[in-house]
Amino acid sequence: MEKSALWIKDPLAILASGADRGIVLQDGRIVELVAAGHSPAAQNVEIYDAGEHVVLPGLINTHHHFYQTLTRAVPAALDRELFPWLQALYPIWARLTPRALDLGMTLAMAELVLSGCTTTTDHHYVFPAGLEEAIDIEVAAARRLGLRVLLTRGSMNLSQRDGGLPPDSVVQDEDAILADSERVVARYHETGPGAMVQIALAPCSPFSVTTSLMRSTADLAARLNVRLHTHLAETEDENRYCQEVHQCRPLDYLENCGWLNDRVWLAHGIHFDTAEIKRLARAGTTISHCPCSNQTLASGTCPVCAMEQAGVKIGIGVDGSASNDGSNLMQEVRAAFLLQRSRYGVNAVSHIDALRWATAGSAACVGRTDIGEIAVGKMADLALFKLDELRFSGSGDPLAALVLCGAHRADRVMVGGRWIVQDGEIPNLDLSALMKRHSAAAHELRSPR
Repeated sequence: MEKSALWIKDPLAILASGADRGIVLQDGRIVELVAAGHSPAAQNVEIYDAGEHVVLPGLINTHHHFYQTLTRAVPAALDRELFPWLQALYPIWARLTPRALDLGMTLAMAELVLSGCTTTTDHHYVFPAGLEEAIDIEVAAARRLGLRVLLTRGSMNLSQRDGGLPPDSVVQDEDAILADSERVVARYHETGPGAMVQIALAPCSPFSVTTSLMRSTADLAARLNVRLHTHLAETEDENRYCQEVHQCRPLDYLENCGWLNDRVWLAHGIHFDTAEIKRLARAGTTISHCPCSNQTLASGTCPVCAMEQAGVKIGIGVDGSASNDGSNLMQEVRAAFLLQRSRYGVNAVSHIDALRWATAGSAACVGRTDIGEIAVGKMADLALFKLDELRFSGSGDPLAALVLCGAHRADRVMVGGRWIVQDGEIPNLDLSALMKRHSAAAHELRSPR
């Protein structure tokens, strides 16, 4: 039975042209933009009065490691660059259990949803013994919250004994990785507009997987028609590693492995030169910009404007909570705005650019044309913010206020026409109880008996 239409009426502001009086939704999609001075063409619509709300397309998170919410601000990892930071945390991550993982993932997704995120990726690549069904745990958590997800079956098979960074206890062999990759795609991957759960394949990085695994994963992704994801060009240490081990720069290595194409999106993309940026654009490879993580680890700054000028699509990612120590996508938008404006100048970067990176740009990263924009035919994925906090008092432009004044919590969030956040809360989720269990699990990981 066709559901009645819902008019999100007369918003304070909306990130869409020709929708001053709001939008009409039906059967999980946007069916009409209501221009100034008009009323909906649809008859007998239900009304949601959005007069106090700024309406955005649902934000899309293009890079994260959910499990890392369990290792925020770990003393042993403070004030370290990427490689020593990883070496301090790998032994803790090796003790992950299914229960701890479920708590870490649930908390990460809850934080994302409350910040206005409607679609998220996750890059899970740590599979110690007993955690073989990590992706299954993620799918169950996402379905409980009603969040749209692109979960990547990550992998590492190059341990310390083979010259890599990870300890032996968190890596798997290539055959096990490829078999489980095929299993989770067959079991969970949905196709077509409106898909709620999708799977991508994601070897972790050039210094934690073998060339054989990189190539085999690319072949498998092509055969299964799923996307590919990895970290690349994040640090100068990675550049040196690739030069020493593979006798080439990271992007050359990626291309040699069959990865330089429009199926791929890359996390970070900081240390590409001008010629490499042009190659990325020609290939249709996209970049997830992770500003807070890059600043925390002092990895450098992604050249976002230079990439966009060359034709590279840019999305936003919060990255793992251990390097960002937060999973708030709206705050990440502000961080991207400030970081890129400081690099390129006032006239080069606006608040609209930052919001675009987290919506339409991020949609390009995850290979979706049905989300990331408020337009007829797109999915009804929306984030509604109120400007009723001290930080917003006296603001003039409501859309600019979200970025400049530092919005951090959505009042309402909708995925596919269904409210998953109402009045700033996630229905049927006791956040206090979740945080108590999550904090206990984090303490246990850091302090094993």
